[in-house]
Amino acid sequence: EDLGVRHRLWVYSGRRGVHCWVCDDAVRKWSPALRAAAVEYLTLVKSVSVVEKYFEAYALVGQDILGSPERWEKVLALVPEDILPGAALPCRSAPCWGRRVRVGGVGSAVSAVSLDHWPQHRESLQSSFPKKRDSVQRWELLKGRMERTRVSGRGAAPDWEIMLQYCFPRLDINVSKGIGHLLKSPFSVHPKTGRISVPLDLQTLDQFDPFAVPTISSLCHELDTASDDGEPQDGGETEPKRRARDYKKTSLAPYVRVFEQFVEEMERGRRGERLRRS
Repeated sequence: EDLGVRHRLWVYSGRRGVHCWVCDDAVRKWSPALRAAAVEYLTLVKSVSVVEKYFEAYALVGQDILGSPERWEKVLALVPEDILPGAALPCRSAPCWGRRVRVGGVGSAVSAVSLDHWPQHRESLQSSFPKKRDSVQRWELLKGRMERTRVSGRGAAPDWEIMLQYCFPRLDINVSKGIGHLLKSPFSVHPKTGRISVPLDLQTLDQFDPFAVPTISSLCHELDTASDDGEPQDGGETEPKRRARDYKKTSLAPYVRVFEQFVEEMERGRRGERLRRS
């Protein structure tokens, strides 16, 4: 929406990626530099709002990243050692003084960091997490402690670093900016998984299961079954035409309909544009 793009077709790659086919006439004429700038804008600017909007539902509820000791260990490993409580406090025991580190840069406040505090406060969080009901409450606890003890003058925000680690929408800038870059066409077959590259219906995206996508083997079986169903055949219909019609009896049919609706909407838009210019 920010770039004025109207005609976008989202296509599952067949493995673990998603392609966005932008079919606006103006966008198709963009130079590689303009394409790269658009990707950088989406990466640096829009990704922050996307992460902020979906982090709780996607990471905390959906993936339950703090749901078990094994999972919250991975999250705590992403927290810098000088951020958790006690890191910016002076160490009172004699052995600690020899391990103090000065942090900060030019024009920023300099704080003393004791690495000896890290293990004990890590254990404090580990003992507090089981008292919380779910990942959402544990995240609020962790974020609150990080915010209260953030080292003055540091530009990094550890809570955002964790959020980006789990939810950052990684975009392939080389595929996006290269006009001659090879792309998988919709309905092509992924060579490693055998799954079909199918268009996505954004209205039912939450129900999309990548592992339930038709494969080339399943489609061959469905087509063989459709040809043996005993349905009376039109004597004037040739074999190629009948076989082409049989796709409607397979699990590929709803995805073809999504593609057809996209093409129809794009054609209506182009007709309207021609009328405005006439």
